[in-house]
Amino acid sequence: MSRYTEMYENESGRELPENAEKLDALFDKITSGIQLPPRGQQAVDMGFTAHTLSHSESNPAIYQYYQWIMKRFFDGKRINELSSQLIGMSFSSANIFQTNLPQPVTLNPWQIDLMTDVPLMNKKAVIIENNGVFIWLHSLHPEWPLINQSGNDFNESYNKLLKYLSNNNLKMAYLGDLDSAGIRIADRVSKIVNQNLFSIQTPERVVDWLVRFGINDLNRTKRVSVDNQVLKEEITSIHTFKMFVEQEQLISEYEPLIKKWLQ
Repeated sequence: MSRYTEMYENESGRELPENAEKLDALFDKITSGIQLPPRGQQAVDMGFTAHTLSHSESNPAIYQYYQWIMKRFFDGKRINELSSQLIGMSFSSANIFQTNLPQPVTLNPWQIDLMTDVPLMNKKAVIIENNGVFIWLHSLHPEWPLINQSGNDFNESYNKLLKYLSNNNLKMAYLGDLDSAGIRIADRVSKIVNQNLFSIQTPERVVDWLVRFGINDLNRTKRVSVDNQVLKEEITSIHTFKMFVEQEQLISEYEPLIKKWLQ
């Protein structure tokens, strides 16, 4: 019995699934930091079908065991594996990096490490939660430095590049949906970027926007737990008013505020 199977049996109280021991070699490689192929290849190399480690439908017992070990044994450990995904794994921005490519620029995970050698175009940038708002603002103001948050699902490549930009003196502001989910996303971004991100989306402006543009909805205005002190104030207002505001409603509000902040 390996340390992985022993931990699973002792802490989960469940029986090991059939063929669980086949994953021991994979877990040893993760422990050693060896670069792994994409996840489908990992599964096939162990004798499973390609989707075994990615989708629960293929082999539910092995998938559940794999997920359990990854969350409990490898909690917080960086997994050195190649990704086969491009959609949802990119970093899209406008007027951030000095390049001859047309803006906005979308980087895939294999380009991220190389971008640390590329000079920055600006000293400030605005992170936009929503894809549509990002591209609409870029269309209206093609010179503005913008970073698109949506669609990245906080993948490792996105987080790494955002941290790099923050650590290299790119001052950032964040704008997102004013509902429970939006505030939770903003809180996650605030943990990646060690800055005050809410110099535009201030608690005072949030109250004003809720009063003028708010839409009543109990489900989208539930109180959620966040760590950022500014966002604690904002979710309190959203929950108290029982109102939410989407980014698309605030374009005309954003424009003069972003323009002023970028100056």
